[in-house]
Amino acid sequence: MITIYGIDYNLNALEAQMSDVLHNCMTAVLGLPEDKRAHRFVPLDKTNFYYPDGRSEKYTVLEISMISGRTEETKKKLIKQIFSAFERDLAIHPVDVEITIFEQPSHCWGFRGVTGDEAALSYKVDV
Repeated sequence: MITIYGIDYNLNALEAQMSDVLHNCMTAVLGLPEDKRAHRFVPLDKTNFYYPDGRSEKYTVLEISMISGRTEETKKKLIKQIFSAFERDLAIHPVDVEITIFEQPSHCWGFRGVTGDEAALSYKVDV
């Protein structure tokens, strides 16, 4: 699941395209299936979104929650691919993108009525 924060007028204008870009990165790097898209957009009024100096109004924060198991190399590849795709496809420079990956063991997840360690996933987590 990915939660995306940004200034409302910038985020709203790019929401659908940004979702496509993020999903393409997740499927390419993590091998997620096409139907495994879970994005939550949180558009904020500029007066409620403080960000560091040296950033533009396109500053975007991504919080990626995932079941633990991916290698350090895979997570770094995902982060770098997102930076590259945001710059190429959305004209958002890497300095304006902040990415944090939050991982929890599979037993800490609950979806489709079971815990993550009980779920029959259609994709690998240990990539």
